Parts: sequence; C-alpha cells; structure tokens
Amino acid sequence: MERSDCLPFDDFSLFFSALRFCAQRHCHQTRKDAERTPYFNHPVEVAELIWRVGGVHDLTILSAALLHDIIEDTVTEPAEIRELFGDEVLSLVLEVSDDKTLPKDKRKELQVIHAPGLSHGAKLIKLADKICNARDVIFSPPSGWQIERRREYLDWAERVVRGMGKVNARLEEQFYIFLAEGKEKLK
Repeated sequence: MERSDCLPFDDFSLFFSALRFCAQRHCHQTRKDAERTPYFNHPVEVAELIWRVGGVHDLTILSAALLHDIIEDTVTEPAEIRELFGDEVLSLVLEVSDDKTLPKDKRKELQVIHAPGLSHGAKLIKLADKICNARDVIFSPPSGWQIERRREYLDWAERVVRGMGKVNARLEEQFYIFLAEGKEKLK
C-alpha cells in the first residue's frame, strides 16, 4: 500500500513506531534548558528540522533522529533497537551516540574527531541536534551556565559542524545563523 506522497506505508509505520518508542523511553526526562521542557520535544524537533528545514524525507533517517539519544540517555540496548527498527536505524543511532562510560571532555573531543567520518544520515542528525542544542544554550541555557560556558559550547559545536563538511546547505545555514546570534548575544 502506498501513501499519496509515494513513501511506502511500512516506512511510516517505522517512523510512528520510533516516535512512540521515543515518547515511552524519554517520558520521565526533561531537558537542561531553563524551562525544563519534556525531553521528548528534543528528538521530535531534531527530526522535524531534518524534514522541514533540511528537506530530507528519508524515514529511516528521521526515525533514527527520533532515537538519536535513546541509547546514551535511557536503559535501551542496541539489540532492542535492532529488533524493533532494523540495522539501518541502529547503525545511525550508534554513529551519533556518545559512550557515556567515557569522561565528558573525551566524549566531546571524540565527536570532533569522528565528525568527518560519519555517514550522510548521521551527519544530518548530528547537525540538527547541534542546531537545537545551540539554540537552547543561547536562548534558554541550563541553570548555572555562565556566559563563558555557553561560549565554549558554541565554539565546540562549531568545531563538530565544520568537521562534518558539507552536509545540507539549509541546515548549515540555520546552524550558522544561530551561531552568529549566539556569539553576538554572548559577547
């Protein structure tokens, strides 16, 4: 059965299953932003940016975007992602997941080092994630984040994004707009 926009029905099923799973796993979490928004909003926003701003309608990538923090921030195991969503989604999720057993500074440096070698789909997810996080750091920072820490985050995010090279012109433009606003605001 085909939908009117020519995407296979099974792809939509995959996407909505990922959406539901994301909601279930992140349901008791909140973001670190000033408003303490429900965490679920973040992966939905990442997927929505890829679709709306990036113009990318690949439902495997969008499903992985919904699940991009699920391994590192919940009790979800990779085998569960593979079983429920398949190897392609798992591969993308693993590419963008940090190893939480490592110290934070090491994880951040590894993101910079690994950025050039990510698959195109993982780069899209990583870029949309950095857009969301940069926006939050600029306009709704976590409690206790002084200006210097916010500047450091933006500088690091810029290193990650630059390291990925050309990914998606519209998403890159969105990132650099926020980055410029942030640098101006946090002078």
